Amino acid sequence: MKVILPVAGRGTRLRPHTHAKAKSLVRVAGKTVLEHIITRLEAIEVEEYIFIVDDNGTQIEDFMRKNFPALECTYIPQQEKLGPAHAVYLAAERIQPGDDVLVVFNDTIFITDLQQIDNLCRECDGLIYSREVEDYQRFGVNVVRDGHIVDMVEKPDTPISRLAQVGLYYLKDGIDFMTYLRQSIEAGEKEKGEFYLPAVFMRMIRAGRKLCAPSIEAWLDCGKPENLLETNRYLLRDNNKCKGEVVNSVIIEPVYIGPGAKICNSVIGPDVSVARGSVVEQAVISDSIINADSEVKNVVLRHSILGDAVHLVGAAQSMNIGDHSVLETRA
Repeated sequence: MKVILPVAGRGTRLRPHTHAKAKSLVRVAGKTVLEHIITRLEAIEVEEYIFIVDDNGTQIEDFMRKNFPALECTYIPQQEKLGPAHAVYLAAERIQPGDDVLVVFNDTIFITDLQQIDNLCRECDGLIYSREVEDYQRFGVNVVRDGHIVDMVEKPDTPISRLAQVGLYYLKDGIDFMTYLRQSIEAGEKEKGEFYLPAVFMRMIRAGRKLCAPSIEAWLDCGKPENLLETNRYLLRDNNKCKGEVVNSVIIEPVYIGPGAKICNSVIGPDVSVARGSVVEQAVISDSIINADSEVKNVVLRHSILGDAVHLVGAAQSMNIGDHSVLETRA
C-alpha cells in the first residue's frame, strides 16, 4: 500500500501557531498531529509514505527522519496551490500497477481499525470514510443507497444525508484512481478555483466504480484552536501520563506531562498537556495545551494554547479586602 499525505497548506485558521510551523507539527495531547496520524497507520503494512509538501517541507522531512527513521518516505512539493485533488494527483509518479492507495489529510486525527480495510472493500472499489454528524450543513456528505455511495452533496440545505466525509480515503486500484484524478483536472472541474476530490469520486461512480462509506469511531478535528482543545480533551483519556517531574503540586487527571517537563507549586488539570522541556511554576492551568520548552509562572490559564519556547510570567498579587467586598476578575 502507498499512503498519500497532503500536508501543504498554511493552516491560517490555527494562526499564530502556524506562522513558523507546519500545521501538522502542532501538538495535541503530548504529540504532534502528524505523530498521532503516523502511529495509527502503523497498524497496516505501508510500502511508502508520500508527503505532498509546501515550503515547510523540510520541517516535515526532519521530523519524520528523527521520529520514524525506518519508514520509507518521499516528499513532493506542491508548487501551485490548486486544491486537494491536485495535491493528491502529484503522487501519480509514485503509484505503480498493483498499488492500493490510502489518502490521509492532516487536519484530522482519525480513530478506526484500518486492518479491516480488506473486509470493508471486498465488494467495492474504494472507501470514503465517514462520520454521522448533526451539523451536516457544514460538510460534504455521502448519499448511500444499497450499501454504496450514489451521490455527494457539499453543505446540503436539507438532511439528504448526515454522513460527513472525514478526509480519509482508500482506493483499491491506485492507477485507476490516478486516471480519474487526471481526467477531472484536465476537464477543469474546479470549485472556487480549486480541484476537489468529490468531483473525482463522482466521475468514478458514474463510470460504474462502487464506493462505500464506512463509519469511523472518532473524527478529531485539529483545524482551529477550539477544535484543537476539544481533540486534546478526547485524546487525554488514553494518553494520561506523567513523564516529567512534579514537585509540591496537584494534578487533576487527565493530564499529560512530557519528558523533561517540570511542574512546581501548581495545580494542573483537568485536560492539560505540557510538552517536553517546559517549566510550570506557581500556576493554575486547566483545559490547555502548553508546547515544548516554554516557561509559565504566576498565572491562571484555561482554554489556552501556548506555542513552543513561550515565556509567560505573571505577577503574584497581595490583597487586603474587607467584609462584604465583591472582587471579580474576568478574562
